Parts: sequence; structure tokens; C-alpha cells
Amino acid sequence: MIFCIEDDDDIRELMLYTLRTTGFEAQGFPDSQSFWQALNKEQPQLILLDIMLPEEDGISILKKLRSDRVSSHIPVIMATAKGTEYDKVKGLDLGADDYLVKPFGMMEMVSRIKAVLRRSGSGQKDEELVFGQLRLNPRNYTVTRNGKRIDLTLKEFELLSTLMRHPSRVFTRQELLEKVWSDNFLIETRTVDVHIGTLRTKLGPCGEYIHTVRGVGYRMEEPHD
Repeated sequence: MIFCIEDDDDIRELMLYTLRTTGFEAQGFPDSQSFWQALNKEQPQLILLDIMLPEEDGISILKKLRSDRVSSHIPVIMATAKGTEYDKVKGLDLGADDYLVKPFGMMEMVSRIKAVLRRSGSGQKDEELVFGQLRLNPRNYTVTRNGKRIDLTLKEFELLSTLMRHPSRVFTRQELLEKVWSDNFLIETRTVDVHIGTLRTKLGPCGEYIHTVRGVGYRMEEPHD
């Protein structure tokens, strides 16, 4: 899923049309308020962020994204007006992954997105994941809780990895089934519930991180005091 934050309706619709016709899922937002609401429900693969926005500008949004543990890893491509060198440099300094100078071609946009996704995906896959008291190391398939190792089956490990890579995102049972059991189409969604149950048991107190979203699926979220 690509999130596109652009206040010009015509430009935003053209960007969304191009993304969808080139194989991406995409959602568009005219302002920061609608964007933040959507981000609370789903984490995108990448964010296209215009700097000049009403109320809250793109630089402010980028600062918040990078300062929040939940969203700090999401790749961001900034869209800057021609001649705004300062905004471009500031955006990159704050952690933007790339930038597009307006007016830009739609195929250039798609090319930049694919390049950023390739770069971000290559390192992220082997990156150690930390969530609360849990540490997951994808290089040697180990999970620890407060330094103590937890023995998981491969499917349990892949389930936990999927949830930890996208904290707060709700995964449907079907999505988890496709991600973890993609090689076996005879498996039923009930299998996901069974594995989530055993995973929670093995994680002990950290099993509370896995929340059931009634009628939908599961998400990873630290309990609040």
C-alpha cells in the first residue's frame, strides 16, 4: 500500500491512477488529518509526501513520522516545488528517502518508488526486530524475552516476524495465511488461530502484545499501563 498526501485533487488522482495501473495499491489524502487517521489503521509500504500542505506541512509530518517508533521505518519520498533547495535538503536531513521535484512525470515517480522499496527492503529483512521485551533475529531465527531464548516452530516464528514488522497494523487471518502458509492452499484460516494461541503461550507475558481484533484478525501492540 502506498499513501499519497497531496492537496491538489487533480494531481493526487493522477498519482493514484498511475500507481494502481502499475500494480500498486494506493490511497490518497488531501491533508494531514485524514492521513494520520488512516495511518492509525494501516501502515503503508511507502509514503509520498508533498511539502506544501494546508494546516500541517510535509516537513512537520516527516518529523513526527521519524520520531515515532511505529512509523520511523516507513520509506518517505518528498515532493518539492521547483527551486525550493532548502526544503529538499531539510527533508533529506530529517530522514526522507528520496525526493521528487514538481512538476514530475508519473513514470519517474513509479521508478523512484520502486528504487526506494528495493533499497529499504534489502536491509530490513535481516534487521533485528525489537518490540517491548521481545527481540527477534531473522538471521539466525531466534527470539528472546528479556534475554531469555524462546523456542518457536518455523511457522510461529514467521507469524511473529510478520506482526512485529508492522506494529499496530491489523492483519486478517487470510493475509496471515497467505504470508506464512503461501505454499499450502489447503490450510484453513482456523490454523492461524491455533498457531496464534500456541505463540501467545510460548511468549508468556509478552503474549499480551498480540491483540485479537474481533471479526477481523490480529495486530501487534504493547499493552498500555
